[in-house]
Amino acid sequence: MPVLTLAAAQDLAAAALIRAGARPEAAASTARALVAAEADGLKGHGLARLPAYAAQLRSGKVAGAAVPSLTRPRPGLLAVDAAHGFAYPALDLAVAALPAPARAQGIAAAGIRRSHHCGAAGQPVEALADRGLVALLFANTPAAMAPWGGTAAVFGTNPVAFACPLPARPPIVVDLSLSKVARGAIMAARQRGEPIPEGWALDAAGRPTTDPAAALAGTMVPLGDAKGTALALMVELLAAGLTGGRYAAEASSFLDAEGGPPGTGQLLLAIDPEAFGPGALPRFADLAAAIEGQAGARLPGARRLALRARAAAAGIDLSEALLAEIRAL
Repeated sequence: MPVLTLAAAQDLAAAALIRAGARPEAAASTARALVAAEADGLKGHGLARLPAYAAQLRSGKVAGAAVPSLTRPRPGLLAVDAAHGFAYPALDLAVAALPAPARAQGIAAAGIRRSHHCGAAGQPVEALADRGLVALLFANTPAAMAPWGGTAAVFGTNPVAFACPLPARPPIVVDLSLSKVARGAIMAARQRGEPIPEGWALDAAGRPTTDPAAALAGTMVPLGDAKGTALALMVELLAAGLTGGRYAAEASSFLDAEGGPPGTGQLLLAIDPEAFGPGALPRFADLAAAIEGQAGARLPGARRLALRARAAAAGIDLSEALLAEIRAL
């Protein structure tokens, strides 16, 4: 199986996106995010996305020349227009702009509209935690889950991510989909030609399925049953209703080149941990130590950090088939 350094993988991905019509800066931002996800073991948000991304660039579903823009409608609010380009440059813009108002006022928020797939949702919140801020991200995605008791998908899998800085060590990062598993895991299983476990998804007729293609044509099983769909509703309202993004049922798929731009939204919040007074960071560390002090317990993200360190040292493995497909884009 071919092994690529992280730098070589980024160059490979960026070149493929540029050939498909992305401006170089957007291609570089997107390539960094995909390779970072690959390094963290989140392959459903990694380089397997490139063929679909390239097809969407060529069809115009993603605007390759888009440049995100930022306005400040209120002192603590940033409105970011992704302009139907990839989400990653818009998220980069929000992450760069949020720390100053968050520190000045204690809290700030960026709403992103006319956006696209945000990939591994933990990345932007981790970037803000690396700058010393507590961060939350809400993102809506194209329709994939039905309301509890219903059959038609009106919610996306709608990831929620959280990051919290810790003294002298990497931050705590929580990144979860509101479906039982991320839809990217099913997409990856389809690409590998493997079945999925029963209980992950339903087919178009509402029956449990182990066929990833049938699952992608059907609906996802929510995390925590009715509670998961309630949380998905919350995310729809925050990420799309509040920001001006399209609701899940209005958005086209992230997985193919059919239709117009998805136009989904993201809401990113940043909080200064010292805003309520000193001592928050040591308190964060106290709770982390209480968790890690228990045999068999670990903080969220420990596996991800280990895989990241290994990828930085040894590179990432790609299948021959995926590597050939990327080179042919």
